[in-house]
Amino acid sequence: MPAAAACAARSADDPFSASVTREELHLRRIEMRGFRRSDGLYEIEARLRDTKPFEQELARAGRVVPGGEPIHDLGMRLVFDSDYTVRAVRAFTDAAPYTECPQAGAALQALVGLRMVAGWNKAVRERLANAANCTHLKELLGPIATTAFQSLVSEFPERTEELDATGRPRPIDSCYAYRAEGEVVMRNWPRFHRS
Repeated sequence: MPAAAACAARSADDPFSASVTREELHLRRIEMRGFRRSDGLYEIEARLRDTKPFEQELARAGRVVPGGEPIHDLGMRLVFDSDYTVRAVRAFTDAAPYTECPQAGAALQALVGLRMVAGWNKAVRERLANAANCTHLKELLGPIATTAFQSLVSEFPERTEELDATGRPRPIDSCYAYRAEGEVVMRNWPRFHRS
């Protein structure tokens, strides 16, 4: 098959081809912001916002949301210390489908005292039973932990050199770039590089 024909055949089967048109149905924005506080603690502010480009009837809620207006606009502020221990959490709801939704944020108090370290997502699932919390607030808790980590990297750069119980640097095999077979490990921790 000539190169031009092969290219055309590929583009016809390409699910991301420029010839395919799209119509937006939904927009979800998630924003995470990390802060150093004047009291020596740290804070993550997380927000989730859902909109549709057209009017949305929320039949079960008995109302209509105009296009571009938020169906969900909610989030939380989570205060933690330098060991990633949750000290306080407060939810906010600026828009939600149901009048009951804002009350679900109270369940987040179950997180106070937990550490945002390995096992965080499992602990969140255990402490926040489905019917006792807001699904959307719960969805923010995974990214909150990674945002907390990213926020403190510049505060405590030496932590990226911490070792696990076996004496191996913790970042190794934590993601694709830090895989033991990769270039980053070869450059930074050649002793731990795996061929």
